[in-house]
Amino acid sequence: MTFVQLIEYETTHDKEMMDLWNQWMRMTEGKRTLSRELHGQDRENSTHYVDIVEFPSYEQAMRNSEMPETQRVSEQIRGLCSKEPRFVNLEVVEEMS
Repeated sequence: MTFVQLIEYETTHDKEMMDLWNQWMRMTEGKRTLSRELHGQDRENSTHYVDIVEFPSYEQAMRNSEMPETQRVSEQIRGLCSKEPRFVNLEVVEEMS
């Protein structure tokens, strides 16, 4: 079952965050289990972001999360946030186009 995680955070360091994300993408090429990622910025609050990350399953998401590259970049990203990121973990129960 498809698994989606919403990651909500605030930062004034969007460029550095994107640089870290791109670094992670290069480091995990061929290993990561991520299916898709959307990066959104709040239209009313330019320091508020929501990333939507999709995985084939919860188990695949946990495998991705446990990779040393993910752990390392996650810590660096947390350091750029003005407060602790908020995570929402969702099992996709229905999908429409």
